[in-house]
Amino acid sequence: MIKKIAIMEQTNSNYSIIADYYSEHYNELKLYVMSRSLPADEAEDIVQNTFVRLLRGDKMITPVTLPCFVYTIAKNLIIDYYRRKHKIEEYEHFLGATDWMGRYDVDGESVFSAQQINEMLERGIARLTEKRSKVYRLNLFEGMQVSEIAQSLNLGYKAAENRLTLARKEIRDYMKKELAS
Repeated sequence: MIKKIAIMEQTNSNYSIIADYYSEHYNELKLYVMSRSLPADEAEDIVQNTFVRLLRGDKMITPVTLPCFVYTIAKNLIIDYYRRKHKIEEYEHFLGATDWMGRYDVDGESVFSAQQINEMLERGIARLTEKRSKVYRLNLFEGMQVSEIAQSLNLGYKAAENRLTLARKEIRDYMKKELAS
């Protein structure tokens, strides 16, 4: 009980230290983030996310360590922002360089509904062996990882992994064939 109270006091102390630092240094940190060529609205988001991460963290925070944490987190969020931006630009460039309309005939007959695709998938799963089907269904519909599947079916990890790999390959080949026709 005493330990729990001490932890709560430490947490409240951390919150007050972070709140004080936020109110005193918000504009300074925002200028730092904006100096890295970010627009003002993105800079505000990064500054706010920096403090949210600090509040959610469980590190011991003191007035001495807080500035280091703040600028390290902000720097990492800036890097994440540019990585995301680069990936999006790469994808947009790919989409712009690809002639999607010329490649696919979008006349209504070539577009499959989700129900049709689901039915194709079910037919594909029905073609699998019982063991592969069971593993594939647990992974796809239950969201279970290979280790969880192995444990629930009393299989070795490698056996479950191999069954899932082979099932995925069969389903992939079947779906390609069905969607092409």
